[in-house]
Amino acid sequence: SKASKKTSREAKEGAIGFYQNDSKAIILKVKSETDFAAKSDVFLDFLDSLGNACLDYNGSPLDKDNFLQFNHKGVLISDYFTEMISKIGENLILEDLIEIEKNKFNSSYYIHNSYRNNIGKIISLVLFESNNLNDETKTFSKNICMHIAAMKPESLDISDLDKNLIENEKKIQKEMILSSGKPSNIVEKILEGKMKKFFSEVTLYNQSFILDQDKTVKEIIDEFTKNNSYNLNSFKLISLD
Repeated sequence: SKASKKTSREAKEGAIGFYQNDSKAIILKVKSETDFAAKSDVFLDFLDSLGNACLDYNGSPLDKDNFLQFNHKGVLISDYFTEMISKIGENLILEDLIEIEKNKFNSSYYIHNSYRNNIGKIISLVLFESNNLNDETKTFSKNICMHIAAMKPESLDISDLDKNLIENEKKIQKEMILSSGKPSNIVEKILEGKMKKFFSEVTLYNQSFILDQDKTVKEIIDEFTKNNSYNLNSFKLISLD
């Protein structure tokens, strides 16, 4: 009953954990009410146990609802949450759960504001193909992850962006240009420049690389692949905010 009363309380803090085996990777976000609780060993151990349970999960597609109904070692995950809410004294919410099938891809990840080696406030991950997984390739991939955590792109490239997002941005920019009194014959030209700037902010390939602002991420990757086997397949980013 104590735990039930706490479930209606707002949870804005928490942590994100990263877990992996040879076949898959898991990114797991659990919210708590306070930062104090999120940093405690009780909470961090709880998050680790959830991550390991995710790796053991072999049923239907792994999502939040299915996972909460998963019976792991004789205990439902939802009941485990209730138990920990009572123990920690704060509301705890499974906010996000991402399962990434590695298949033939290599992975690299970065944790910002870390509480443990695999837990922090921001986690970014890249999946890539490489025939030579040496230290140079690992460092390069980690730098891309750091860039993603810092710049928070919404997609890999323009073609991967939500079409509705693009159209909405075009509409907003065009209205702003027209309201500024610019001549109608140059509106489209100005709009083209505005959209180019927008794409350079929200797509990974078109962002300026944090370690070399004079080059885009795509240019950095192209340079690296001249002497290395490397193909960036996808990325994931989960932030506590």
